Amino acid sequence: MSKKLFNDFEPVSAKAWKQKIQLDLKGADYNETLIWNSPEGIDVKPFYSSEDIKNKTSLFNSDHNWQICQTVHVENTKEANLKALDVLNKGAESLNFVIANEKINALELLKNINLKNVPIFFELEFLSSAYALTLNNIAEEENATFYLQIDIIGHLAKSGNWFENLKEDHIVLKHIIANCKSLKSSVSINVSLYQNSGANITQQLAYALAHTNEYLNHFGDTIKNNLLFKVSVGSNYFFEIAKLKALRLLWNTLASEYYSNPLSCIIKVLPTKRNKTIYDYNTNLLRTTTESMSASLGGADFISNLRYDAIYHNDNEFGERIARNQLLVLKHESYFDAVNNATEGAYYIETLTTQLADKALAIFKSIEANGGFLKQLKEGIIQRKIKESASKEQELFDKEEIVLLGTNKYINKNDKMKNDIERYPFLKRNKRKTLIEPIIPHRLSEKIEKERLDNEK
Repeated sequence: MSKKLFNDFEPVSAKAWKQKIQLDLKGADYNETLIWNSPEGIDVKPFYSSEDIKNKTSLFNSDHNWQICQTVHVENTKEANLKALDVLNKGAESLNFVIANEKINALELLKNINLKNVPIFFELEFLSSAYALTLNNIAEEENATFYLQIDIIGHLAKSGNWFENLKEDHIVLKHIIANCKSLKSSVSINVSLYQNSGANITQQLAYALAHTNEYLNHFGDTIKNNLLFKVSVGSNYFFEIAKLKALRLLWNTLASEYYSNPLSCIIKVLPTKRNKTIYDYNTNLLRTTTESMSASLGGADFISNLRYDAIYHNDNEFGERIARNQLLVLKHESYFDAVNNATEGAYYIETLTTQLADKALAIFKSIEANGGFLKQLKEGIIQRKIKESASKEQELFDKEEIVLLGTNKYINKNDKMKNDIERYPFLKRNKRKTLIEPIIPHRLSEKIEKERLDNEK
């Protein structure tokens, strides 16, 4: 477009725009009518301009290109291997193996997979230096890109207990970090847990930073390879884009305190379960689509979509194919990977990014000033803060100020689900002894769904 065209128009200041809006409001209060306050305490204005952006820094790689990641739960090695080969043939570009125990033979699991071209994540539900070394040796021999996801603090936060105990867990992780140099990551941060449990966005970012800082405090510069952040995104489209951008910004700030050359980080994103429903379940497709869009525009390195029926159905080929195809359409037909940092210059998103980062940094500093993340976990402070945020969100949902179509608004009373439930879709409470109170994921619609299921005829 010719620059001469713009020379024909005088620039308009933000002040002039605001005055014009106030005139059009015909006496209505500008702040009360057009400004709304987010759960993070951010006043969202009706418009933004270049005057809102200060000291903007892009942290994207010049060749940013996210990959479609397919999750495979491994119970039977042969079946999991065949499934992995099948999904790769159908469009998946990377794999996330969730491995329940050490009996799974890694070589058999990886048989016939092109390890030089397919990045693979290993999400272990146990802690074992021997298993990690096996994966490291395979990565070294095959020149493979393996990401090991070990998060002993995340395990404590989610389950209430260490794998063994604080000392032993740290010894094992130290051994893995020191001896698994061929892995692209060994330490991961499960930020997803905080989102799915009801933490607001600034809390998620602050806890991610404080969670990470515990590892950096303990292991220092021995963590030479990339850290991996596992993040869930919700349906607040622009805020979620800004959240991921703020996370990378905050990591860069924290890492610069430990390293002369700050490390990059890997961000693996999946849609949240918190807003997913069992009634009118096809709306879950709309939610996961916009959430995957946020993940792409926010700078995710890998996106692993959630099946529309993941809440109530067992793993199935149809649901997984639809979820994978959503990402294929975004990438190969909508070209969501074609532009590096597509949101750069979007005044609203850039301003949100800065505001979220600043507020999260303030919470992080408060956590550190009061003993750090582990101390506040043990004292139940983190759990209490998340519960408070979750309760506020639940109250908004109950008042229909947060709307989930087909569940708390525009309900189809003829929609029946009792005979379609394959897995228990609600929070399970098993009494057991724990070292700390666990942080428990919880969906917004559980109460209303229970009532509807109980009343089905």
